[in-house]
Amino acid sequence: MVAPLDINPETRSEAQVREIQDVAIGLAAKNLNPTILSVEFLKFSGIIPNDWELSAQPVMNPNFAQINFQNGVSIVAQPRTITFTAILNHPNLKDLKLPELVSNFIDKLPHAEYQGVGITTRSIVPFPSSPDAARQYITRTLLAPGLWQDFGLSPVQAGVNYLYQLDRCQLNININEAKVQLPDRRAIPAVLFAGSFNYSIETENEAERLLQLKSALNQWDNDLDTFRELVHKRFLGQQMSVFPSLMPH
Repeated sequence: MVAPLDINPETRSEAQVREIQDVAIGLAAKNLNPTILSVEFLKFSGIIPNDWELSAQPVMNPNFAQINFQNGVSIVAQPRTITFTAILNHPNLKDLKLPELVSNFIDKLPHAEYQGVGITTRSIVPFPSSPDAARQYITRTLLAPGLWQDFGLSPVQAGVNYLYQLDRCQLNININEAKVQLPDRRAIPAVLFAGSFNYSIETENEAERLLQLKSALNQWDNDLDTFRELVHKRFLGQQMSVFPSLMPH
């Protein structure tokens, strides 16, 4: 994955490149149709503020819709799913709380027969010390060494999946190599950590279903804290000391 960073390469070294994080909330429902998504619907219904401006022309067709805003929020709808995504360190994001946006959507469409909520967050952590640093972290730190690493014409690339059962939901962590693109078009190695907190809706009663949805959204802060602790303290440990954190609590 390649992501741009807002830094000045003349005044900052590669070692000062910061972590990037985005977060998404996805809703699954029997009666969600991409054709309902439009800028007019979102604004006139009060789901989003009227002053939000587009960053690109919306994509609209019967099976897919995507709307991107200048504040780093994007909304993507497909049959039976809709996903709200925000870049947490976007300069125009300000004090937006993504769960409030999703809650507004649910309030306006309470009869969609919602089936589940997924809170997904991703962190791209730069490893600028060497071109192979990210790969070596995965293949030498997360995985045990073995003959399987010495095969083929180039160094092996690997991804790792972890599944955790929490008291409130199931958490899946996926770890892969990535790249971070600097403003001068250089790309430095990084590791992408992606975490998914999956909440299922286990009732046919609409009122109870909506309560379960809101309860899952209320876990937003706990989920972000859990992900950060797992990535920074347990996976990366002392290695994070060389990377400035961009994520205030």
